[in-house]
Amino acid sequence: MRTVQFGISLAPNIADMRKLRELACLADTLGLDLLGIQDHPYVSRFFDSMSLISVLLAETTRLRIFPNVASLPLRPPALLAKSAASLDMLSGGRFELGIGSGASWEGIAAMGGQRRTPGEAIQALEEGIAIMRAIWNGQGSLRYDGKYYSLHGLQPGSRPTHTIGIWVGAVGERMLHLTGRLADGWAAPIVSYLPYERWGWAQETIDSGVREKGRDPSSIVRVANLVGSITHRQGGGQPHGNTPLEGKSSYWIEVLTSLALMTGFDTFIFWPEIPTSEQIELFAREVTPGVREAVAKG
Repeated sequence: MRTVQFGISLAPNIADMRKLRELACLADTLGLDLLGIQDHPYVSRFFDSMSLISVLLAETTRLRIFPNVASLPLRPPALLAKSAASLDMLSGGRFELGIGSGASWEGIAAMGGQRRTPGEAIQALEEGIAIMRAIWNGQGSLRYDGKYYSLHGLQPGSRPTHTIGIWVGAVGERMLHLTGRLADGWAAPIVSYLPYERWGWAQETIDSGVREKGRDPSSIVRVANLVGSITHRQGGGQPHGNTPLEGKSSYWIEVLTSLALMTGFDTFIFWPEIPTSEQIELFAREVTPGVREAVAKG
């Protein structure tokens, strides 16, 4: 099993500009590995996520930051690949790419994005991944002819500083299978979209795509996005349905350890219901080392 990673996810609320920057710097200082930023550009109260990420990368030193997850219908893959490579170079290799095939189609259409059926969205994502990899790896003139995207003699420019991971936010069976075939990781949706009980099935579906391509299952990063609060309540038992996690640090350690050893997750992103420095400190100082120790023993 790969080294367990930990991070937080924040909503890009414009009203929280100062707090967002403070919490990102705190996560960096506390030694967390990752920071995810939601990407819903059609939400009027939100910053553009890629712009916010650029600022947070400039104000941190070791934290790796990623959109959790970028909306492909509003971010054409060639330009997204260029932005990702630029951010990675400017930050010394600290950008990763979470990406989704599209959600909130009303909002996407309101910004001029094209509505797509589930099948169309999956095909477009597959084309987008191929284009981004070609741009990051390519030399000379690039050409690609797809149904949704194309390249016509593009000069790709400089490569990223490190191999950027493409982590797909997949829910349905076809998207999960695509993740296993083509992606570098799975960014599991929060439980309001995919309940805890479905996470084991989702991992198996990803592995079926992995086997189809003859890939190593351990090459796929498995990201659990966990909404909840670290409180003084005892908590107990395995989580179920779409209920946020709530309990003491010891309960969080128990749940995350089980998700690592029994369900195959190796990366845990904490979505605090109320993002405060106290919540992030509890996660970094108590939950993170506790899970690492328990997983090592397991």
